[in-house]
Amino acid sequence: MKLPGKGLRSAEWFEGEGLRAFSHNARMRQLGMNAEEHLGKPVIAVLNTWSGINPCHMHLRERAQQVERGVWEAGGYPLEFPVSTLSETYQKPTPMLYRNMLSMETEEILRSYPVDGAVLMGGCDKTTPALLMGAASAGLPTVFVPAGPMLRGNWRGQKLASGTDMWRFWDEKRAGTISSSDWAEIQSGLARSPGTCMTMGTASTMTAAAEALGLTLPGASSIPAVDSAHHRMAAASGMRVVEMVREGLTIDDVLSPEAYEDAIRTVLALGGSTNSYIHLIAMAGRSQISLSLDDFDRLSREVPVLASVQPAGEHLMEDFYYAGGLRGLLSQLKDSLHLKRITVTGRTFGEDLEGAEVYDSSVIRPVDSPVSAEGGLAVLRGNLAPDGAVIKYVAADPALWKHTGPAVVFHGYQDLQARINDPALEVTKDSVIVLAGGGPKGGPGMPEYGMLPIPDKLLQEGVRDMVRVSDARMSGTSYGACVLHVAPEAHVGGPLALVRDGDLVTLDVEARVLRVEISDEEMERRRLEWTAPPPKFERGYGALYYEHITQANEGCDFEFLSRPGVNPEPNAH
Repeated sequence: MKLPGKGLRSAEWFEGEGLRAFSHNARMRQLGMNAEEHLGKPVIAVLNTWSGINPCHMHLRERAQQVERGVWEAGGYPLEFPVSTLSETYQKPTPMLYRNMLSMETEEILRSYPVDGAVLMGGCDKTTPALLMGAASAGLPTVFVPAGPMLRGNWRGQKLASGTDMWRFWDEKRAGTISSSDWAEIQSGLARSPGTCMTMGTASTMTAAAEALGLTLPGASSIPAVDSAHHRMAAASGMRVVEMVREGLTIDDVLSPEAYEDAIRTVLALGGSTNSYIHLIAMAGRSQISLSLDDFDRLSREVPVLASVQPAGEHLMEDFYYAGGLRGLLSQLKDSLHLKRITVTGRTFGEDLEGAEVYDSSVIRPVDSPVSAEGGLAVLRGNLAPDGAVIKYVAADPALWKHTGPAVVFHGYQDLQARINDPALEVTKDSVIVLAGGGPKGGPGMPEYGMLPIPDKLLQEGVRDMVRVSDARMSGTSYGACVLHVAPEAHVGGPLALVRDGDLVTLDVEARVLRVEISDEEMERRRLEWTAPPPKFERGYGALYYEHITQANEGCDFEFLSRPGVNPEPNAH
């Protein structure tokens, strides 16, 4: 029997009279599927990052059913694949260590199974870039379904922001201004629904970037996780990917250099997470598109911050959605966006933004009255960061944007934990706290250690911000004068490894400078005395990671995943 479905990738598995086709079809019967239910129909992989320990994704098992409903209604055949869940709240030492593992899993599932298109379901910080990196490498028709932000928290009439208020009230508890019972109440009110952090942390930043890239349905990234609009968006995404297969519209058609530039502009206008720099560089690398820190810094000087969303503003994602959402914000930037490029809708980016409005200008500010005239994220260079470092200065005390102070140095996070609150520690509000050893190899995995704690004794004196420098990352929900992603990292001999207590460290945001005030000769002398630490891993995935991870300014991808080249289609027969 000549089976239908010519032109579909999945037909390579099911079509023909050979033994393998017979076996593939026999196993579909074993699954309880009649021939007419799947033969000749676009087969859609639904990659679901749900798990029992990821609260950000606790609703995705239900949303997968809605995606599948949409696929069925459009005449496709859905196959759900459970893939790795990268839970920001639980996975140690950091889910960043496993971002590339999920990207590999995504690519290889899409490559090795009989699927014609994909719906990717995620949202917790690392899942969005991981899924999109893998899908970009696979090259199939693809739609991303963001998990959506949770509802705003509540405590005694105050709106609580997950992450941001956790850090804020933790400082207050250590300063003695709130009690243990207050802290317990805050714990219960901080995160009260499914969904990702409702601040402009990494999760909301990266799902917004996915929408700006053109990989979601219009407006998808702003919808709260529990809103019924989220259900409808999931079903519509399932319907749309089937149409994309029939149209031959792939992720490669969407991910252009112009799309990445628009994504950067979006991140900057949102006052988004510093983590987006690493992820977008890695994602662009999978698209074989060159993107560097210089591109971010150039655009940062052009793009104003328009979203007044914590930690760089006053409001939360629920407010942002009802104020017009990402479409509303992008409508304010139309003059600087590439409106003629294609998106997963099959329309242009400009057509997707038609009719978008802002309904609350206190949440989404007009261009002539921004939160900040520039993008709020700066790339710093100097003898302490030859390959760059980043700071979200819009979330820092402006008095610290230009500062010189003596270094208080910690070598590794354990050293920091052991000594930061030692009463004998010589530290003042003018000191610069330095953490070396928190980078991609040194962390390991570049954990979110970068919001270095202010010593208890200074908190009790009323200090709430200090200049802090590290080769680690920090949560997008965090705030403060924290210089991050210093490259090259200390673990590979970067200058951060050579800083000593008392060295004067200078931060100048306007001049984009980060330097230690010692001579080149002294720096070289210390370099010659430096001894490389041993590898963090001896075997397994950790060893693979350690041997192949690139530095922060290169996206922390594996070189063998981002290099040019095409893998053959599997021999289905």
